[in-house]
Parts: sequence; C-alpha cells; structure tokens
Amino acid sequence: MTTTIERPSADASAAPIASPRWEWIGLVALLVGTGVAYIWGLGASGWANSFYSAAVQAGSVSWKAFFFGSSDAANSITVDKPPMSLWLMSLSVRIFGLNTWAMLVPQALLGVASVALLRATVKRRFGGAAGLLAGLVLAVTPVAALMFRFNNPDALLVLLMIASVWALLRGVETGNIKWLLITGMFVGFGFLTKQLQVMLVVPPLALTYLIAGPPKFLTRLMQLFGALGAMIVAAGWWILIVEFWPASSRPWVGGSQNNSILELTLGYNGFGRLSGDETGSVTPGRGGMGGDMAGGMAGGMPGGIWGETGIFRMFDASQGGQIAWLIPAALILLVVGLVLRGRSPRTDGQRASLIVWGSWLLVTGVTFSFMAGIFHSYYTVALSPAAAAVVGIGSVLLWRRRDTYWVRIAMAVAVASTVAMAWVLLHRSESFVPWLKWAIPFVGVLAVVALLIPALTRGRLAAASILAVMFAGLAGPTAYAVDTIGTPHTGSIVSAGPNTGMRGFGGMGEGRRGQGGMPGGMQLPAGVQLPAGMQPPAGFPGQAGSPGQMPGGAEMGGMGGLLEGSKPTAAITEMLEQDAGSYTWVAAAIGANTAAGYQLATEEPVMPVGGFNGTDPSPTLAEFQQYVAEGQIHYFIGGGGMPGMQSGTSAEISAWVTENFTATTVDNVTFYDLTQ
Repeated sequence: MTTTIERPSADASAAPIASPRWEWIGLVALLVGTGVAYIWGLGASGWANSFYSAAVQAGSVSWKAFFFGSSDAANSITVDKPPMSLWLMSLSVRIFGLNTWAMLVPQALLGVASVALLRATVKRRFGGAAGLLAGLVLAVTPVAALMFRFNNPDALLVLLMIASVWALLRGVETGNIKWLLITGMFVGFGFLTKQLQVMLVVPPLALTYLIAGPPKFLTRLMQLFGALGAMIVAAGWWILIVEFWPASSRPWVGGSQNNSILELTLGYNGFGRLSGDETGSVTPGRGGMGGDMAGGMAGGMPGGIWGETGIFRMFDASQGGQIAWLIPAALILLVVGLVLRGRSPRTDGQRASLIVWGSWLLVTGVTFSFMAGIFHSYYTVALSPAAAAVVGIGSVLLWRRRDTYWVRIAMAVAVASTVAMAWVLLHRSESFVPWLKWAIPFVGVLAVVALLIPALTRGRLAAASILAVMFAGLAGPTAYAVDTIGTPHTGSIVSAGPNTGMRGFGGMGEGRRGQGGMPGGMQLPAGVQLPAGMQPPAGFPGQAGSPGQMPGGAEMGGMGGLLEGSKPTAAITEMLEQDAGSYTWVAAAIGANTAAGYQLATEEPVMPVGGFNGTDPSPTLAEFQQYVAEGQIHYFIGGGGMPGMQSGTSAEISAWVTENFTATTVDNVTFYDLTQ
C-alpha cells in the first residue's frame, strides 16, 4: 500500500514521491522513540536552569511578567533574552502547576517536532530514506538530546530555524511570495527567542533563493525584501512595545546597562558575542569585569576564558563530543552532492536544498569557531539540523549513484572520516564504554571495504553494508546521547555526554547534579592566579558560597552561586513564607540564580539584584533604599553572585545592608531582616 504526495513543481526533482508501508513504520518508530527518549526521566533534572525556571514561574502567575519575561512576578528585571521560549513553558505551568514535568515536557515536544519537520523537509525532495536518516541523525546528536530536555531557549530556536528552511524551500518550488513571508515570520519569531543568533540562518536563506528562486532576479530580490519586512514585523512589535513602554512601569531589561532592549540586542547578546566586548558581562575580558581578573584567569587558558578560537574549535574537547561526530562526513557529502547536481537547472530543488543546509552548516560553524565573546558548548545545537540534513541528503544521493566508481570512493572516504572522528572523541573519555572505541573502527573498516566493492552494495548484501555504515556513523553519538538522557543536568552551563576532563569556562561544566555549584567539579585552572584579596566565585568547590559546602565541610542552606541555583532548606523556605503576602518581594539577593531557588521554593517574588550576573545597574541604591523604606522587601540574603567580585550597584546595596542591618544565620545562610 502506498500513498502519493501531490505538490506543485517547477522542476523534476519535486515530482511526487511514493510513501511505502516501511516508511510510515519508520516514521512512527522515529517519532515515538524520540518522544520516549526525550521525556524519559525528565524529573531528575529538577529545575534544570534555575534562571529560566524562575522566569517561567513568574510568568505563570503574572501576565505582565509573562509578556516581558521577568525573573520575578513583581517585575523588577527581565531575563537577558526575549521571552518567546518562556511563553510555552509558562502556559504549561499555568495549566499543570509548577513542577519539572510541566516545564520540560514542552521542550521535549519541541524536539519531536524538530525531528518530524526536518524529516518532512528532506523527504519532500529526496524521498523517505533520506528524510528518516536526517531525522534520526538529529535525534541522536548529543547536544540535541541535551537541549531538547532542558529549559534554555535553544529548543524553540532550533525548531524555528528548521521551519524557516522548510518555508524557503517551498518558495523555491513555487516562487510564491507567500512562502517568503512565512520564512521571514519564522526568522522573526526566532529573534524573539534568542535575538541575533537566528540571523546566522538568514544568509543561507537569502543566498539559496537568489540562486534557485523561480522568478526573474529583480522579482526574487523584491520577494526577499518582503521576507525581511515580515521578519521585522514578526519580531518588531514586541521590541517596540518594550522600548516605548514607560520605564517606570516595566521591569528593567536584564543584560542591558541602560534599560534598553536595543542595547541588549546589539551589545551583550549581539555584536559583543563576536568581538568579546560585552558590557555588563561577569566574565573576564574586554567587556566583563576586566582588569586583574581578566589577566589572571585568561592567562591560564589558551585563547581566553571561552576557549581558543580557530577553524578547529568545533572539534576541540569542549565542543567535539557535542556535535563533531558527523561534521567531516557532512562536508564531504555536501561537496560531492553539489558536484552530482552541478549540471541541473538553476531552479533545481535538490541543489537548492544542499545549498541552504550546507551554507547554514558553514556560516554557523565558522561564526562559532571565531567568535571571541561568551560561548558555551551547547550553542552548537544550532548546527545539528544542518549537519543532519546534509548527512541524510548526501548519503542517499551518493548511494543512488554508487555504480560510479569515484562516488563509491567518496562514500568510503566519508565513512573513514567519521570513524576517525569517533576514535578521537571516544578517546577523550577513556572510561566511557571502552569497547566502543574499538568496535567502531572494526565495523568501519568492513563498511569501507563493502563500499569499495560493487558486489557488496547490491542485493541482500547491500542491507548488511548499510547497517555497517550506520553503526560506524551513529554508534558514537548515540552512546553519548544515551548517557546524556540518563544523566540529570542542572545549572547555567551544561554539556552532553560523559566527562572529558578540563574544559574552557565556556564549555567546562558537565552540569550534572551533585558536583558542586559550578558544573563538573570546576576548579581554577592550573597557573591561574586571582589578584590579592580576591576570592574565587561562589560555586567553586571548597569555597565559601558553594552550594552544600563551606570551609571545613560544614553543610549550608544552598545559597547558590553565579551559575547554579540556590537550594534552600525547609527552615529557610518556611521563614520566607511567613507573612509573605505583606511584601512585594519576600527577599532580595545578588544575582538571579541565587534568587531563583528561593523563589521556586516559595513561589513568591524574590528580587534578583543586578540580574543574572549581578552586574546590571538595577535597582540603584536609591531605589533599593526606597523599597526598604516602603516595607516592600522583607529579607536581604547575603552572598550570592560572585562574592569578592561584586561591582557597581550590587556592591553598593550589599555594603549598605551590611552596615545598617543586623545579620541572622539560618542553616548557614546569612539573612538581614530589612523591616527591623
């Protein structure tokens, strides 16, 4: 039994493709398997990234906090990203109550939707096998398995980027401006999810349509301007409202120094990420806290605190296990695929697909490789759909031409490069499934030999050859993905797969529960020295301020740190909840992660002084003093943020409180009752 998909076509490559029974069985298995894997054990990660969890909680009880993406329901400050990804989770929490599952299941479903949409987009031009393979590769990519089970904005961003390519390729088929406008809309929504990162897909979209769009050149150009307009409308309505809303009645724009969403867009979350000049960043460097701290820490890390930049950055110890498994093969398949489609008409849909996915992979990969600002290994999830699509497309294209000798050689080289990449990555974690690092080369050699011998790629032997190739290519990332799914991840810096030793600050943290305030048991790198009198940040194991640990091994009440949310005890939670309705904020704390745990435990607003880093100038000392005089804040929680490194208004507020109020210790956490 087959089902025929009818569609408009401007070229032969868009002819209807039959869908046999095996394809539907494969699709059901892929989507159900992905859903089960991504939802399995979600509760073990607790609040995951407490910074976003607190904003989800706030948005679930306050529509104003929902709209702005505020960190607390009293709307003191927003998170440092637009709120679209928070909207989905907040709506779920409104319906099902505040719990881990209500927050993270929508993220997992975004993963299933991404796999389904990628499969459908690839299948449309290349058939069911290519679509299923692309979807499978995306599903088992380790960083994808991580981020579709986490509450960062990246899950929604990936789906919207895939959707923009889906719409663009429909436009290549028909030349109808409707599809260009839809493309722009998806990009605009991506902007409302993670700001300028979505713009990395814009050059590939524009280039592809300029090359392959059916209308004449000037018409294609005007249609792209229409897509630009749709993008501006889709994102601009929210930006305009935030920018023109009276500052006195809306929350401070987190991550900005001047309470401006435009500044946040172009600075901290924009060009600052490329140049490293990120005003307000807590990280050492040109735009961070700078000075001695920058020289001390960066001096112990080649290339700076975010790791060494360069063309091989995606393959280093921080990023390699997340995404690099199939990148060499994808690049080979991309080149060979373009050669095979080289004499096709300008509007050839298959070549257009290779151009858009391939240029997405190249543009994003090169940008990530050379950006000098804040960079975390989980950012590489933005590469996963492009790599998966190219692998699915290229594998099927070359397999169909396997009777050509040079194509067989190209397939063999692609498999060999994948085996070599797996060998390198698996040897970075010696204790992780040790037999796998030998099984992959063994099976990979058999697969290479099979691809070079025509008789082994025909008839029944072809199935065995395909299975060998798939094992060689997917066993490594699948093992990493399974490890990721089986491991709880918490904190602001997380990474997929097993521990691989010391990593740069930007990719160091394993983000696994129970390993200290900074993920992965983070320690100061060898040779790094802090200036005299300066203490390491809260969260470094063994330092005062690390969750669950104080000098001498004393237990503490989970005060939190820069990257890990606080974990208050029952006694602290009970104290904060007493007479909570009499205050706008039951407490204030330096840094959003320190505040987040107390807010999530009490479900009452806790003011994050200084936003995520504790470096935003909100509130000012005068504003804070006014809040205290009016009785709006009950307690001030000592510590938080980065003790010893507080600066600006956060330091002023902390000093004023300690000088004017009496300290009380509860479960080794210092509180100041601001009403006394």
